[in-house]
Amino acid sequence: MKLGIIGAMKVEMDGLKAAMTETQSVTYSGVEYISGKIGGVEVVAAMSGVGKVFAAVCAQTMIMKFGIDAMVNIGVGGTLTSELNVLDVAVANGVIQHDMDTSAVGDPVGLISGINIITVPADEKLSALLADCVREMGSKCVVGTIASGDQFVAGKEKKDEIRSKFDVIAAEMEGGAIGQVCYINNVPFAILRTISDGEGGGMDYAQFVVKAAEVSIAVVKKFIGRVGEL
Repeated sequence: MKLGIIGAMKVEMDGLKAAMTETQSVTYSGVEYISGKIGGVEVVAAMSGVGKVFAAVCAQTMIMKFGIDAMVNIGVGGTLTSELNVLDVAVANGVIQHDMDTSAVGDPVGLISGINIITVPADEKLSALLADCVREMGSKCVVGTIASGDQFVAGKEKKDEIRSKFDVIAAEMEGGAIGQVCYINNVPFAILRTISDGEGGGMDYAQFVVKAAEVSIAVVKKFIGRVGEL
C-alpha cells in the first residue's frame, strides 16, 4: 500500500518527514511532496497549506501524480464536544463542510452539490485502525463526524451554530475538502485531529499546538507500522 499523508502546517509534518528514508522530493503548485518509506511502507507526505482549497489541490495532486492507494489527513483541531479536551484525539467516521450552504435554493445546509451528500464517509478500516493506535498509546479517542470550514472556529457562538446544524465532534479547516476529493476519486481516506484548542480557543491553540501535533505524528507513525494488518 502506498499512503498519502497530508498535514496543513509545518508543525504537523516535520516529525513525520524526519522518519522517512529513501526520500525524493518534487514540487507541484508550490507544495513539496516527499516520497519515501517508513518502516518499509511507501509514503508520500506533504504540507498542503491551511484551508480547503490548498487541501483539495494537495489531495488531487497526490492521487494523480503519485497513485496513492489511501489517504490520511493528520493535524490539530478544536473540540466541539465535552467528550474531547486538549490533547485528546478525534478520528472521523465522516466529514462535513460547515460553510457549504446553498439552502437559499432549497438544499439542506452542508449539501455538496454534484455528489449530493452532506457527510462524506471515511473508510471504516483505516479509521478503526487509527482509533486503535490512539488508544494503544494511552490517549483518549472519540470517533465521530469532523467539521471543516475556511475559518478558525474559536468562539462559543460559532461553535454553538455549527453544533446546532450538525452532529460533530471537532472543527478544523482541511478534512472536508480532502474527504470530498478522495470520495470523487474512489480513494479510501481517514482523518485524525488532536485537540489543540478547547473552550480557550486561540489561547489554547498557542499553548498546545506543538504538543498536539506531536501526538498526531506519533499516532500516524504507529498506524503506518500496522497498516499491513488491513
